[in-house]
Amino acid sequence: MKLPKSHPRFESLKTREKLVTGFKEGYVAINGLIAQGRGECFDYLLEEKTQNFAMNTERVAVALLLLSKSPVISVNGNVAALCGREICKLAKILKCPVEVNLFYWTKKRGEIIEKKLRKFYDNVLTEKTKKIPNLNSKRANVSRYFYNADVALIPLEDGDRAEALVKMKKNVIAIDLNPLSRTSQNATISIVDNIVRAIPNMITYAEELKNLRRDELEDIVKKFKNEKNLKMAINFLKGKI
Repeated sequence: MKLPKSHPRFESLKTREKLVTGFKEGYVAINGLIAQGRGECFDYLLEEKTQNFAMNTERVAVALLLLSKSPVISVNGNVAALCGREICKLAKILKCPVEVNLFYWTKKRGEIIEKKLRKFYDNVLTEKTKKIPNLNSKRANVSRYFYNADVALIPLEDGDRAEALVKMKKNVIAIDLNPLSRTSQNATISIVDNIVRAIPNMITYAEELKNLRRDELEDIVKKFKNEKNLKMAINFLKGKI
């Protein structure tokens, strides 16, 4: 579908079209379309732009990923459709793997997403040899690398999996438009922003911060309080900022 750039909802329509294309190509689950609609409601309330509290959080998240000994980025169908190329660009700067992980797992969906991501980046993990404790869905099945990772970037994540990863003592970075979701509430760092804006912002920050000394990165992370970050996001949604 050709979208006119003059349309007042151009960016939103473009995002929806990416997901519909992903669904037609067989790697976005139909349930993912519903999840996108729910998230879009929160994006309206965020004025469809990255607010200052989210921008700061994205910078802190990148600093933590650069400090990490074994970072990893998790990708599901929606993430692959919306910003697969950008995720791979971020992973390349961070020198970390990208892992395909799906709630509605099928071998075919996994293979399609892997092939899509490998067009942009070689370090894509799909093997599942370990299992996350306290999690019963197929999203519990992960690679050995993911199981041992110290920091996990989990965009558009399920709340139960986010909670289980935190219980494993991992530092969890979430990207979720809903600051009240279990994912946001459980994460170590909760980015309340649309993923199509958050990942490009994080790429910019990764290029900016990658040459900083370790103590400078640690100082950025040390000043951050996720509880305060979530409170600012909630207050913004309430119209108090």
